[in-house]
Amino acid sequence: MTLTAGITKAGTGIEGISWNILGQTYVPKTLCESSFSWHATFPPGTFVPPHIHPTQDEFIYLFEGRLDLMLDGKDFIATAGDVIRLPMGLPHGIFNKQDQTVKCFFWVSPTRKLYDLFWAIHSMKEQKPEEVVALSARHEVMFLPPPAE
Repeated sequence: MTLTAGITKAGTGIEGISWNILGQTYVPKTLCESSFSWHATFPPGTFVPPHIHPTQDEFIYLFEGRLDLMLDGKDFIATAGDVIRLPMGLPHGIFNKQDQTVKCFFWVSPTRKLYDLFWAIHSMKEQKPEEVVALSARHEVMFLPPPAE
């Protein structure tokens, strides 16, 4: 996977790809061995449960809306124009608790198995939580158990 020169046009993804991942829309924008990026749309009420990337740093730039985040057990809020930094190994969860759609840009470094994971989740007939968790673990994303009540 070598980075190729060019432009991924607005409103499109690499080779026209658009994925449904846990109720969000992910559109891949760049892909090479050292980095992978995608545009994400989070409808109201959607989220990515707390998880860890043990082999990747992750970043999010917020274009529109607000995200509530759990970062290493602490609560944070990000709004339009903010950059969220998620070092590898840091537990984090991403939540749209508002009534407004969130639009943001994610990137990870290095790519590792995340691109393949998104294809696999998108291709599932039904994205059942326990199956997504097991699949993710095989692709170096470790979901955390729900908090004890």
